[in-house]
Amino acid sequence: MPWSKSVKFLPCLLLLLALSWACEAYAWQPRNREESLISHREPGPVVGSPRTYILGLDEDLNNLAWRAGVGYRALVRANPDIDPWLPPTGAQVVLPQAAVVPFSAQPGITINLAELRLYLIWREGAETLVRFYPIGIGREGRETPLGKFSVANRAKNPSWTPPPSVRTERPYLPGTVVPGPDNPLGDYWIGLNDHRIGLHGTNQPYGVGREVSSGCIRLYPEHIGDLFYRVETGTPVAIIYQPIKLGQRDEKLYLEVHPDQRGMIADPMAEVLRQKALLGGGSRLDLDRVRQALADKSGLPVAVSAQ
Repeated sequence: MPWSKSVKFLPCLLLLLALSWACEAYAWQPRNREESLISHREPGPVVGSPRTYILGLDEDLNNLAWRAGVGYRALVRANPDIDPWLPPTGAQVVLPQAAVVPFSAQPGITINLAELRLYLIWREGAETLVRFYPIGIGREGRETPLGKFSVANRAKNPSWTPPPSVRTERPYLPGTVVPGPDNPLGDYWIGLNDHRIGLHGTNQPYGVGREVSSGCIRLYPEHIGDLFYRVETGTPVAIIYQPIKLGQRDEKLYLEVHPDQRGMIADPMAEVLRQKALLGGGSRLDLDRVRQALADKSGLPVAVSAQ
């Protein structure tokens, strides 16, 4: 194979590997081995691992996010020194495929608006398993609400009836948009008992990983198809806001920090210390590392244990 073709082929091969890692199921062993779930009082474990990808010719982070199965803003924050639109060919990109499971997450769906991710947690025998998916959420003025909900209905190839708020903005829309490529709900709909919102696919996948919707939660077409068959009517759904998450893996502490877009954390350091107190003994915090993680807001789990 000529050298120029092999250079173009290598990123494609690496991307196939990246896609094979997207939405894996991860297991964790509770600290209390008689308890199969994370405690309501215990910050979560760290699951997954960040991977790297070598950019090929004419690739940018906007397109890579969808193909690698990660959110756009998560990918940009994990690579602050790379121009998302004009990155250099051959640059090494970190794929944010590791996460601290949100505090108090329980079986069912947990949606953390601060990190633009959805967590699905379920049990198989004595194991607790988790998958996480990037999402798009409501834009300013149409924010996705916080609260506890449940799955009320599910539909494959749904039709879409534009609500009055959307029709005001786009009066040219038909009364009902039938299934197909013009339907913004994509191929699957998971409705919540709050009838204003639901989880669905999209015909605009570049909106995943951003605040762009009218309040609903968007997933990549590939991911909503996976999630659809893993939930049922009655599945609990918690929509939370946790920009700061402290977790533990192999007796080491990891801090994951996202921008506090809603301004709900008055003292970030105090929040870290509060979560550390809930974890109890074991590793101590390296406060310099904590301060750096709070400043960077990379969205990646960063080791913050004292040596």
